[in-house]
Amino acid sequence: MTQRKKITTVLFDLDGTIIDTNELIIQSFFHALKGVVPEGFGREHIIPSMGQPLTVQLQEFSGRQDVASLTQAYREYNHLRHDEMVALFPGVSETVRRLHEEGFRLGIVTTKMRSTTLRALELLGLLQYMDTIVTLDDVENAKPHPEPVAKAVQALGSDPAQTLMVGDSSVDIKSAIAAGAIPVGVAWSLKGERHLLESGAEHMLHEMDELLDLCGIEGVGG
Repeated sequence: MTQRKKITTVLFDLDGTIIDTNELIIQSFFHALKGVVPEGFGREHIIPSMGQPLTVQLQEFSGRQDVASLTQAYREYNHLRHDEMVALFPGVSETVRRLHEEGFRLGIVTTKMRSTTLRALELLGLLQYMDTIVTLDDVENAKPHPEPVAKAVQALGSDPAQTLMVGDSSVDIKSAIAAGAIPVGVAWSLKGERHLLESGAEHMLHEMDELLDLCGIEGVGG
């Protein structure tokens, strides 16, 4: 068995990875696209593109180049329903807290805007544990470009080869690989485990606390 690299840093995508915003996102799209998309447009059309920047998704779904009004409608609904429709996935709070206690450098790398990212992290009690946060507002190139992951690694003074990037989408996996980090998928992704493995995920979490073992933390389980 090959020697596992020492991990010093863990980066997380937000939506669909540590925070369950899946239904909020889907309902926000339905609201924004009402009367715009053909009859029969459903969640199966939305799920494959989740993780991409909102503008890109709305352009794809609507066939429009200018989606400012759709973006506004999406965000209004999303902000209105946000606090009642978001929750942490099981084991996230305990795992993140343990990683923080063990001295790991932690960060968020997301295609969300900074304001909504901070709102979710604060609401759900994770903001205090994050040493860096890279949002759509902080980069020129969103995931799958390497820039977001590379920027977080640089901000933390970490070695990408000792950094895990945990995500639920191919854009997370591809950004991690391009930045030289270790890509980790989550099996609870709406896109499915196979999609992430085919995108290049080196590890797959079926429970969030499996991340502790991956980081070499002893005494996990019970």
